Amino acid sequence: MKHFALIGFLSIGLWACSFGQNNLDPSIRKVNMALLAVENLYVDTLNKDKLAEDAIIALLAKLDPHSTYMTAAEVKEMNEPLQGNFEGIGVQFNMLTDTLYIVQVIPGGPSEKVGIMAGDRIIYVNDSLIAGVNMKNNDIMSRLRGQKGTVVNVKIKRGDNPKLLPFKIIRGTIPIYSLDASYMINNETGYIKLNRFAATTYDEFMKAVRELQAKGMKDLILDLQGNGGGYLNTAIDITNEFLKQGNLIVYTEGAHQRRKDAVASYKGSIEKGKVIVLIDESSASASEIVTGALQDWDRAVIVGRRSFGKGLVQSPVPFPDGSMMRLTTARYYTPTGRSIQKPYEKGNADSYNMEVITRYNKGEMISADSIHFPDSLKYSTLVNHRIVYGGGGIMPDYFVPLDTTRFTDLHRMLIASGTINKLVMNTIDKNRTNYLKEYKTFEAYKQNFTVSDVMIDNLMRLYREEKSKNPKEFAEGVFSSETAAKESEQLAKSKSLIKLQIKALIARDLWNMTEYFRIINEDNESLRKAVEIINRPAEYNKLLGVKQ
Repeated sequence: MKHFALIGFLSIGLWACSFGQNNLDPSIRKVNMALLAVENLYVDTLNKDKLAEDAIIALLAKLDPHSTYMTAAEVKEMNEPLQGNFEGIGVQFNMLTDTLYIVQVIPGGPSEKVGIMAGDRIIYVNDSLIAGVNMKNNDIMSRLRGQKGTVVNVKIKRGDNPKLLPFKIIRGTIPIYSLDASYMINNETGYIKLNRFAATTYDEFMKAVRELQAKGMKDLILDLQGNGGGYLNTAIDITNEFLKQGNLIVYTEGAHQRRKDAVASYKGSIEKGKVIVLIDESSASASEIVTGALQDWDRAVIVGRRSFGKGLVQSPVPFPDGSMMRLTTARYYTPTGRSIQKPYEKGNADSYNMEVITRYNKGEMISADSIHFPDSLKYSTLVNHRIVYGGGGIMPDYFVPLDTTRFTDLHRMLIASGTINKLVMNTIDKNRTNYLKEYKTFEAYKQNFTVSDVMIDNLMRLYREEKSKNPKEFAEGVFSSETAAKESEQLAKSKSLIKLQIKALIARDLWNMTEYFRIINEDNESLRKAVEIINRPAEYNKLLGVKQ
């Protein structure tokens, strides 16, 4: 036995020498020897690829919460929304009673070109039945997506037509938009909402800016609520439009990375006029770069709640098989020198990911008085010398508490069970033509359409049907012992919010996402306060610290 062990360890030593391992740091050499020993000496046969993946994942888990390993499939899935396009047939869909229901057909896309319409239901894809067979969304998407120029044949049910309509679709490149909405709030104030910072975001943003300026925009409300970030360069390019040439936007620095400065390099298109940025607890990374730079230069008033607090920069380390390690290589700092990365304990990602819930439980979402920053994290803005803080996200200049009064368990279950979407799709399916005849423009719809109590009654009927069909699923939820009286009480609290969401979703299906946000933003308290501030120059200047 000693001879077998000696031969095994001798082979390890020879392998290490042959690859120059003795020149490595002893700790790295130790890890390599351990992996090789397991591979060559372990009692059972091992999957070497799985072993390598597990080792990398375990290693990164001991670092910061944002250093991660991704399989080749996960890399592709992550990159598509950031690259701004994918290849497919060009529809947005929801699953309605186990059937793919087309919500929108992307203008100019392959499906629109062959005559597919919103409201159609796809029943077959290449002779494979996808309706009524409990097929997963990912499986359906894998059948519809494919390389540009390839053909997919579908059969569609349209309205009450008993016959299925066949369509031959040639797949193409489908854009993924990162700009959700842009419109004029009043004669001088524009509104732009970005959902991410992707490769195409700057071009989308500038197109919207030019269109709004042509309509008379002088002031801008930039909505970054819920925007989890994206490409650093895109955030820099957009920030450039607001700042004077030569202003520092952001800098990055790490133990193995020298300081790199990003500076406004040209005259921006929005250097003048009032600017308000909306943020919340889900605004992160690139969103915080934009927000931090505009706050530090006193270029914008920040409205909302404290942002997420991600100030770490990840660099991709690709592997030959298409997988990737996203390794944190630097921290980024706002122009005043603030790191907005919130604290974390290495190797404890769970508590880090639950930090936003902790904020809620501590009352921070309700009252700014619950938020405390140490004096060591105090900084002064660069123009008006206001006090701002680092070390845990961007604190807004004007705090807007989270309104929880209308959010009930019933409301949550109506959304989670898909019941609201089901009601909207049924309503659109039956009334699309009539609605478009009655409401010639979105403005007419916005002003005159109301969600009736009859629609709410139908919603609750659908909900109870869903409960009866899936008793186990609902028994495990919050309504296992709820009475009808309790449901009625919660419906009364949430009814106005539910009606607004239904109206907004119908508008989205009849027109587009901008129209959805023009309605749903009626319930956006941060936006409402932003409009008040931007319309009151004295209050705006006071928040910016401008001396009167």
